[in-house]
Formats: sequence, structure tokens, C-alpha cells
Amino acid sequence: MKTLVIGTGGREHALALALSRDPGVSEVHVAPGNPGIGAFATLHDADPMDGTALAALAARIGVDLVVVGPEAPLVAGVADAVRAAGIAVFGPSRAAAMLEGSKAFSKEVMAAAGVPTAGSRTCTTPEEVAAALDEFGPPYVVKDDALAAGKGVVVTRDRAEALAHAAGCGRVVIEEFLDGPEVSLFALCDGTTARALQPAQDFKRIFDGGRGPNTGGMGAYSPLPWAPADLATTVIDTVVQPTLDEMARRGTPFVGCLYVGLALTAEGPRVIEFNCRFGDPDVQPVLALLDSPLGELLHAAAEGRIDDVEPPRFREGASVTVVLASAGYPESSSKGDVITGVGRANGVADVDVIHAGTALVEGGDGQRLVTAGGRVLAVRAVGYDVADARARAYAAADLVAFDGLQRRSDIAAEPLGVVEGASLADD
Repeated sequence: MKTLVIGTGGREHALALALSRDPGVSEVHVAPGNPGIGAFATLHDADPMDGTALAALAARIGVDLVVVGPEAPLVAGVADAVRAAGIAVFGPSRAAAMLEGSKAFSKEVMAAAGVPTAGSRTCTTPEEVAAALDEFGPPYVVKDDALAAGKGVVVTRDRAEALAHAAGCGRVVIEEFLDGPEVSLFALCDGTTARALQPAQDFKRIFDGGRGPNTGGMGAYSPLPWAPADLATTVIDTVVQPTLDEMARRGTPFVGCLYVGLALTAEGPRVIEFNCRFGDPDVQPVLALLDSPLGELLHAAAEGRIDDVEPPRFREGASVTVVLASAGYPESSSKGDVITGVGRANGVADVDVIHAGTALVEGGDGQRLVTAGGRVLAVRAVGYDVADARARAYAAADLVAFDGLQRRSDIAAEPLGVVEGASLADD
């Protein structure tokens, strides 16, 4: 099987790496990719937002499956363009991707499907915002209705901060705060049926202890020994399947990854949000532990036959990912800082260095790897349990350096609880 992954970041690196290790996948192509992906896959200089060009590229290289990684191309309809060319695509249509493209639409679908979630109000005026904040009370949860790269959410007890965020967003969704630890669950969907991957937990805040602004994710781990053993089954039965049924009823079947962001409340799992693709970095440890051939699972979902393949299997042990971010992140990012130590870290047993925001530049002594984004690298390790994987990840991360490097020191140190702030958005 030949595959083409669309995107540039850590999620796409992790997906392409897992596909490259699948015996059933003969070639991995990525457009446009990044320097890390280029070490094991063929890169193509293509605009990830140009559906017509990507469909032509997929046809020209003769791929059997296209995997669209980021949310922006999906919401823009890239999957539709590739699907119209007769090529199997793992990724929802433009219409189905509105489950992430609009928080208000997502809430409407959840209500129609009877999905357990936070109470909410969609607001377009300052008066509506103020009334909704009064209704739900603090902590205030204010979400930009549109795509915001994981930083369109404010969770705060400061009413003035909540009002200011709403004023800068246009249409917003105000929600009740969900009290409980967050969990990420990824469901592979073929429009009718879904199969769950192993749950993970993502650390969103920039600083240790859940302090500072929200980011796209500073680290993650899987599995979650403290979570209910039947969590994945419960979420498929009460959240994913009702949502798939409702989307099919609307004539917009969902094919691709439905990310379910959950809060495990005292009343049971409640949905914080849906995303229309894999989360980053929380999918990275999940893919590290996947024992099933990823290409077969994604191809079956893309062709509407996920029931025909064996459900996902996972190896024993655990995986932890630690993100290394550039100076100024998440408000800004520092570009052009020379990165050292990646080769040594990548050479550590059971460790992969995942590239997210890197570039190669010419220097006096050849090409140099430099920072080119907010989240620069992710160091992922596998161990016999969470503590072992965590120790391996941090030991390898200690080998990597660049000016202004930021990282948290408490990823997977303990279950992420209320202190981190539930009701946060994914990357």
C-alpha cells in the first residue's frame, strides 16, 4: 500500500512514522512534511490547503490512501477534493469537519444525539455573553466558535478576563465548567462504525503544575492506569456511535478520526469538545503502543469497512511524550535558533524524536537544524510502565538543546486533575 500524509507537524510525523513501520505499507509520502519526516519518507513541496493540487499529486504518485492530518485543510474541504478524484481518504468531508470547525455546530449535534456534555450558550453580543457567564458562574469557560489552533479557549475565575476574551472572538460558546481530569480518546470512524484507540492524557498549560496560558499541548502519556477499564467502550457507546448516527442522518457521514476530549466527572464521562483529526501530542504515545497495522485500520475506515478488520491491539507497557517549545511560546515563537543533540536523543533505545516546528538552513559547515515554530520537537519514549517511559523520555530530552527551550518537568508525573483546568481545547 502506498500512502500520502498531508501536513507538516508532530502529528503528521508520528502518523508517517507509524505507517513506515507497517509491513503492509510499501511507500510513505508526505506533503509538505518537515526535516524529521524526510529521514524516512518522500517529501513533496505542496500546499496542504490546496485540495486540487493534492488530489493531482496523489493520483500522480499512485497512492492507495491519503491521510489528511491538520484541521484547517479538513475544514477547507481538502478531503472532498481527493475523494472526488477516486482516491481513498482518511479524513472527514468539509461538512463533517464542522464538528471541529464550529463549536456551536458541535454542541447542536451533541444535543441532537443525546451526548453527555457541558451545558452551553452560543453568544454573539456582549449582553448574551454576560448573561451566560452569570448563568454558569465561575470558573468561566469561553470558547471561540471558530478554529483557533488550540488557543481559542479561556478557563478563568476572572470575569473581566472572560469578557475580554469573548469580545475578541466574535461568536463564542460559553459553557459550564466540567470538574474532573481530562482524557483524550481517538475513534477511527468509517461513517457508520467506530473503533477506539487507547486513551491518553494531554498537558495543555505551558508551565509546571498547570500554570500559565493554554497551549497546543506540552506532553502526553498513555495508557492511564487510573482511568476506568471500560472507558473506551463507554465512550463509543454513549458518545461516538450516537454522533455517527446523527451525522449520517444529516447526510454528512463522518469518516476519519473523531477526537473526543472528555472530563471524567463525578457523574461520569462528559464531552468537552470534538475534533475532526488526531490530537497532537496526545496521539503520539498512543501510536507508539499500537500493535496493529495502522495502514490497514485507516484504509478500512476510509473505505467504509472497518468492521472487516481486527480491532486495534496495543502492546504492554507505556509511552510518554515531552514537548520542547521555543522561546515566547505560546504567545509567539522564536525561529532560527540552532538545535543540537537530536541525533543523540534519537539514538537512545525506545525513543523517537518527533519534529513539529523545525527547518534546515545552510550554514558555513553545512545544513543546520533550527527552530521554525512554537512547538519544536517532541521526545517520545516507550517503557515497561509510565514511570519508566517518563524517565526515558526526560533522559533523552536532556540531550537536546536550543536557545530559549521551554519544557514542562511534570509530564506524566501524576494524573492531570482539576488544577490543570478541564474544558480546554485540543491543539
